[in-house]
Amino acid sequence: MEPPTAPSPIWIYPIKDESWEEQVIKEFRIHPITAQILHTRGFHSLDHINRFLYAKLPDLYDPKDFLDMSKAVKRVMKALKKGEKILIYGDNDVDGMTGTALLAEFLKKVGGNVKYYVPNQNIQRHQLFLDGLTFALEHECTLMITVDCGITAWKEIQKIQQHKIDVIITDHHEPTEKLPDCFAILNPKVPSQTYPNRDLTGVAVAFKLAHAVLNQLVSKKEISPKKVDLKVYLDLVALGTIADMGVLLDENRILVRYGLKQLQKTKRLGLLKLFEICGVETSEIGTIEVATKIAPRMNSLGRVADPTKGVELLLVRDEKKAEELAKELDLFNIERQKIEQIVSQDVEKALLEHPDLLKNKAIVLSSSNWHPGVIPIVSARITKLYNRPTVMIAIDNGIGKGSIRTIREFPLLPVLKKSSDLFLNYGGHDFAAGLTIQEENIEKFTKRFVHAANSTLRDQDILSKLYLDAPADFKDLSYDLLSSLELFEPYGNENSQPILYCEAKQAWPPKVIGTSHLKLYLEQDDRMLEGIGFGMADKRTLLRQKNLTLRIAYTPQINKFHNKSSIQLLIRDFQIL
Repeated sequence: MEPPTAPSPIWIYPIKDESWEEQVIKEFRIHPITAQILHTRGFHSLDHINRFLYAKLPDLYDPKDFLDMSKAVKRVMKALKKGEKILIYGDNDVDGMTGTALLAEFLKKVGGNVKYYVPNQNIQRHQLFLDGLTFALEHECTLMITVDCGITAWKEIQKIQQHKIDVIITDHHEPTEKLPDCFAILNPKVPSQTYPNRDLTGVAVAFKLAHAVLNQLVSKKEISPKKVDLKVYLDLVALGTIADMGVLLDENRILVRYGLKQLQKTKRLGLLKLFEICGVETSEIGTIEVATKIAPRMNSLGRVADPTKGVELLLVRDEKKAEELAKELDLFNIERQKIEQIVSQDVEKALLEHPDLLKNKAIVLSSSNWHPGVIPIVSARITKLYNRPTVMIAIDNGIGKGSIRTIREFPLLPVLKKSSDLFLNYGGHDFAAGLTIQEENIEKFTKRFVHAANSTLRDQDILSKLYLDAPADFKDLSYDLLSSLELFEPYGNENSQPILYCEAKQAWPPKVIGTSHLKLYLEQDDRMLEGIGFGMADKRTLLRQKNLTLRIAYTPQINKFHNKSSIQLLIRDFQIL
């Protein structure tokens, strides 16, 4: 039996507002298609557009806007002054690793006595932080700073504080019913929080703490303003934010834009060796290279190996050690891919053998054969393929570790909150969350979750959608337009590459490239352009007919080949007219 393929999406067309678009064109002197894209994406004030297109580092929000920032800074200053041992306890994904490396490097630079610890994937979620307590006691640490974690661990943090270890939580996950009672909490999602950017990632919150501590040290004249340049940490902020699918709007966009520039000239030996192994040109690193090549290799440590090595890779100063770590990451990534493939095949088989599962508007699957480290990747893929909320639970010794991904129309946390009586622990965001559950409670949770989806979601909600930004004929596709579209970079979550659409004739039948891609030859008013449809080879038979007219959804790109550049279309979808 063939594995399932994604159904064709529904095209959602943009609405025009000519008078507003004229105003935008006049104010910013930008291409009319760029103005239409801004309108489609909900930019309804000139100030909003100006900040989106042209914001710079000085436009970052003041770290003092965090509710507990002054308390956190005061406690860190005390630890620096008294030479206390500080433990940075980070989550085991790229966001956690980069934030841990950032705080460890920064605090050492300003004279701190710093240790760091990243928990292994094999530790059960309800035991997290208690391993950190053991580490803190062994190393006589009296201050623990969490990175990208801690907001839901009120029981564990209570135990840590009982051992006279102060805890500062830096996190960005949604809090659950009870906030930890600790020294300070820096989290933009905490109720009553006054920080203007709710979408900061874990590494960005860590950066904000470093920024606030540096401001205090400089204002107290305890260090020279020239001693530390915060810009050198922006490579880590960009890496963690992209890897964690941080929303690339507002302040995150500034951090990532400047962070990519820093990444392109980074001096971090481990990253340079990793770029080499990935075949990535350092000067050309962008969000796609980070998301598809760098982040998966680093994340593989948290999934199947020791994530502490990820922090080591970011901090290593020895070239030979850097090379060893980069090679290790690559090998772990290959292992992760193999494990992931086995789990994916298992899931495909389950869905083929039990088609009734797809009659519901949510998918919940569990198995004692799955590696918990790869289920977040597979659950994300299943969610995308079937456009349904998906829960995958890996069971080990009677305890299930679950990963949940969802669609825009079905936020997770209100649903999970109603089943919190069944969990040992849960947390995350509205669109990606995790849980720990006793095996005997999985069936009850499955019924509740599926019922919530079936009663909330409409039939059209679970249909895949393709959001179009603007109409654009071939005559509109100039280097001037492509240059104008660069204003939208860096691309990422909530700021995807623009998708344009038009009608075009097929000049001659398409050609299969490699084994799975399709090259199309398209013509409109005497101009011919090539289109590339990644993963579309199976649609070739639909396009063999002569004189076909297609409606294409595409992203224009510059294709460089033999030192010549030409405009090529990245085909997102097509309809035969």
